[in-house]
Amino acid sequence: MSGPRLAIVGSINLDLVVRAARLPLAGETIGGAVFARHPGGKGANQALAAQRLGASVALHGRVGADAFADEALALLRAGGVDLAGCGVDAGAPTGVALIAVSAEGENQIVVAPGANGAFAPAHLGPIQADALLCQLEIPLETIARAASDFAGFIALNLAPAMAAPPALLARADLIIVNETEAAFYGASLFETRARVAITYGAAGAALFERGAEIARAPAPKVAVRDTTGAGDTFCAALTLALAEGQSPAAALAFACAAGALATTAEGAQPSLPMRAAVEDLLKNGDGDAPKCLSFRCAATPMAMRKRARIFPARSPPACATMALSSSRIITSRLSCWRRLTR
Repeated sequence: MSGPRLAIVGSINLDLVVRAARLPLAGETIGGAVFARHPGGKGANQALAAQRLGASVALHGRVGADAFADEALALLRAGGVDLAGCGVDAGAPTGVALIAVSAEGENQIVVAPGANGAFAPAHLGPIQADALLCQLEIPLETIARAASDFAGFIALNLAPAMAAPPALLARADLIIVNETEAAFYGASLFETRARVAITYGAAGAALFERGAEIARAPAPKVAVRDTTGAGDTFCAALTLALAEGQSPAAALAFACAAGALATTAEGAQPSLPMRAAVEDLLKNGDGDAPKCLSFRCAATPMAMRKRARIFPARSPPACATMALSSSRIITSRLSCWRRLTR
């Protein structure tokens, strides 16, 4: 790859995926499902997404000394991602995500972090890149060390939502969240120098600078099959596009198109689009795409009106703080890449 050099510091998982007609209710068992295993983890997903979109990517992460590690790294190796910064932890297993996916593409996810949770600052090697992208599925002190030691462009995907040190937020040039995460962080998002990208499901995404909107892009219409990994594609695409020097508006449109395409196939990493497909979608629009609603459940008039009340178009997002469950279970009720928690 001849594009910008992008370093990813983040998680590496093996996704154990079950597809069923619908998601179970609490305490309910559903039969007739189909099982598959796919490489995943936010860090790994973003690394492969950026590589396929044109970056030259180095991933820094941890796996266990087990058979899952080879599976978790397989597509990264095949895709040309530099894995020299990935270490093996003899005392912890490779991270695992248990994912249930409905026929509509909705998902429920439970993560066992394993070696990701044992990724200490001491495990970090030298980071040489044009841009650095981090998420919150590894210890915060490791992310803080990576950011403090890096002098280039830094993007933070603040997912899953949790309290982040002010010093870490102050180092960011770009912060990426979905609207739920934006509500969690509230005004603190706009108290730093970073540009802030917020996704709004069917309403697309917007980019803010010091609380003022500087760009907005719609969400392309696609036939949704599986939303897992699509938010990570958005993060990788936006970071890469800005590192390439694209304008805020062009970068946001590129990221929305990439994220949408990632929902059209199954599996977090198998679904990640190549750059040519993204550019084709941007050039030709919906074209031959099935006439379905983009990100279906978020596109109803009622849902759109509710979203507009929470985050009105052309204005900074509301700064209400919402209480999130301390559970590691992340439930996505949107058939879209809105969930940036994967």
